Amino acid sequence: MQTYAALIALALASVPVAAQDAAPPPGSPNIAERHALERYQRILELDDGENGLNAVIALNPEVGREAGEAFDAGTSLGGRTVLVKDNIETSEWPTTAGSLALKGNMTGRDAPMIARLRDAGGVVMGKTNLSEWANIRDNDSTSGWSAVGGLTRNPHAIDRNACGSSSGSGAAVAAGFAWAAIGTETNGSITCPASVNGVVGFKPTVGMVSRTHVVPISATQDTAGPMARSVFAAAQLLGAIAGSDPADPATADADSHATDFTAGLADYSLKGVRIGVMRNQIGRRPGVTALFEQALRDLEAAGAELVDVEYSYPEGFWGRSLTVLLFELQRDMNAYLATLPDPAMPDTLADLVAFNRTHADQELRWFGQDLFEQALGTTDEVAYRQALETNLKATREDGIDRLMAEHKVSFLVAPTTGPAWSTDLVNGDNFGGGIGAGSLPAIAGYPHLTVPMGAVERLPVGFSIFAGKWQDHEVLKAGAAYERARTAKLPTPSFKPWHPAD
Repeated sequence: MQTYAALIALALASVPVAAQDAAPPPGSPNIAERHALERYQRILELDDGENGLNAVIALNPEVGREAGEAFDAGTSLGGRTVLVKDNIETSEWPTTAGSLALKGNMTGRDAPMIARLRDAGGVVMGKTNLSEWANIRDNDSTSGWSAVGGLTRNPHAIDRNACGSSSGSGAAVAAGFAWAAIGTETNGSITCPASVNGVVGFKPTVGMVSRTHVVPISATQDTAGPMARSVFAAAQLLGAIAGSDPADPATADADSHATDFTAGLADYSLKGVRIGVMRNQIGRRPGVTALFEQALRDLEAAGAELVDVEYSYPEGFWGRSLTVLLFELQRDMNAYLATLPDPAMPDTLADLVAFNRTHADQELRWFGQDLFEQALGTTDEVAYRQALETNLKATREDGIDRLMAEHKVSFLVAPTTGPAWSTDLVNGDNFGGGIGAGSLPAIAGYPHLTVPMGAVERLPVGFSIFAGKWQDHEVLKAGAAYERARTAKLPTPSFKPWHPAD
């Protein structure tokens, strides 16, 4: 006997999920409930089992009812469903960051961004798997794997990687499991999974969205952001979750910059807009280069003026970057763990290292915890301050700000990353190709948008657009304009292992 959800799914078979994503909020409580139930059914059918995506690790059985109740023409989201990365606290489920050490971390709290989401009429569909500890545990990790959730698969090729650390959020949105999802990024953790899963991902200016009750890595670089099937939907979700939070000093100015981020997206013109092309960051993959050149032609056809710009990371940059991350990891993780209400939870990063050693068969089978252990020894605050100031200057005043001012450009663009690689738990990730400039806005704390620009052998690749601090709305406008101008054909998920294009 078919479930009510299955009957609803059949009834809505003529309404493509992508069309629902692009549409205005549902027109009635009934339709909001039906859309939610269709998503719920897709998760039941496509996420579990031997070849399932394994993107969702907690699912709300009341999502249909809640979507109907949340519908309100006066709210911006009107009962739309949102999946949340499992390093962000929601009151319904534990927040684990993918680790068995936090499997019982039931705080009963909503992060402020989740409270805002609900107030805007959004419905939490469930929580998504992630690269454990947001991929900061070890250099040789496999993105998309966590001890709690297992391995997330890419819906375009289930034997290929979903990137990380917001792996489950990217895969789930691509699969149509929710209207949108929330990911988090320190350095590429929204934009990379969005790119390889063929969806839109937006890393806002650090400080646009509260980080309170989010498992941290770096107060300097951490931010949450939307992942969706269109720039409009991403802008809509950002508008719901952005805003100041007294508990997060970085957000002090957020209220003065938060706005209706969808305003002006539909009619923004690229005519006469100067755009800087980051030639050093295109990389060495002919297929990616060809897609990027096509995207540039699309921009020119839309009236943009393209200017080649060059940027090289200064000597010692990556070593200093690691110093900043590891120092802040220990400091900020200890501070977060101290807020947990359950006394059985770990108190410090050192406790997490000890837990992993005790549970090595489950936690350390595929890769170790070298970065956690290095962080325990990264305690020189003077060296940290020097590294932080030097790298912020390299990415801000001497980086994005300088490039935009010297070349009189409004935006900078580059490919986001290469196509998804074959997942290999034994050997870890295989990025390669020297593609992308995402570390520049990540370390600067500036906004970065990735929009699908096509595929290499059916594997999606994203187009990155970024600019200066608090220019989030402008970047989203440019992304929407590129989305309209794009001529490349976008792939659809196969939910099968990869095979060469015909």
